[in-house]
Amino acid sequence: MNEYKHVALIGLGLIAGSISLAMRRAGMGARITGHARTARTRAKALEMGLVDAVFDSAAEAVKGADLVILAVPVGAMSAVAAEIAPHLAAGATISDVGSVKGAVVAAVGPHLPDNVAFVPAHPMAGTEQSGPESGFASLFDHRWVLLTPTGSASDAEVQRLSDFWAALGALVEYMEPDHHDLVAGVISHAPHLIAYTMVGVADDLTKVTKTEVVNYSAAGFRDFTRIAASDPTMWRDVFLHNKDATLEVLGRFTEELFALQRAIRMGDGDFLHDYFSRTRDIRRSIIDAGQDTDAPDFGRVNPQEGDT
Repeated sequence: MNEYKHVALIGLGLIAGSISLAMRRAGMGARITGHARTARTRAKALEMGLVDAVFDSAAEAVKGADLVILAVPVGAMSAVAAEIAPHLAAGATISDVGSVKGAVVAAVGPHLPDNVAFVPAHPMAGTEQSGPESGFASLFDHRWVLLTPTGSASDAEVQRLSDFWAALGALVEYMEPDHHDLVAGVISHAPHLIAYTMVGVADDLTKVTKTEVVNYSAAGFRDFTRIAASDPTMWRDVFLHNKDATLEVLGRFTEELFALQRAIRMGDGDFLHDYFSRTRDIRRSIIDAGQDTDAPDFGRVNPQEGDT
């Protein structure tokens, strides 16, 4: 593997922190520099050893780096790219970890000089937690990272980044940006919006008290609240910048919901059983692919068992 010698992480939250920890676990000897918007985050990342040096500006952090990863909200990508562009080393690879790819290509690409390679990326891994303390080295293990190369990168430069992610434990696939955004709309963006909506409905439903919602939440609603606890800035930007794909998926969701409403209203048990059997098969396929666990209660510890 042709390892990078200096990796700059712009944004030092869950994903960037996990990249750093996974790099250390893989034995990479690269110098890691970083920048975050707040002084507290910069200090914490340095204290935890996530970076070898931290800087007050993104421009300072990227100097001399042969790999720069933008781990900031999609809405901040354009401004960050404009700031770092004059300070990028010739031959460097610029990438990102944004959940939207078409908007990132449009926001970042025009700012970059001709002597760097731009390879957008999306690690399909994460939790509802944020901040440098939330990262962990195994986050990317057996999870997919989708690369959407642009014309500015050679095959060798794309392969080098692919090898980097593979060394962090990830599986790598290539995709066109627009197709990526539709896929992400189906498997991530629309489900998050639905989770936000269900939690909002529970909050607004005056016939059910907030105490009842909190105390009696079973697995379904409890997992909705976990998803709905995700970083609001990141998800605001995702929906604003993947508007077309999200609306297309939500349109299809609405049609499916109407069909289920009709089946419930008409007492069509056969339709409901067939529908739920089909969706259950998808769940089994996800487990078979190693993308989740079939452990009872998703592997949660039974609070009645206590700590041992």
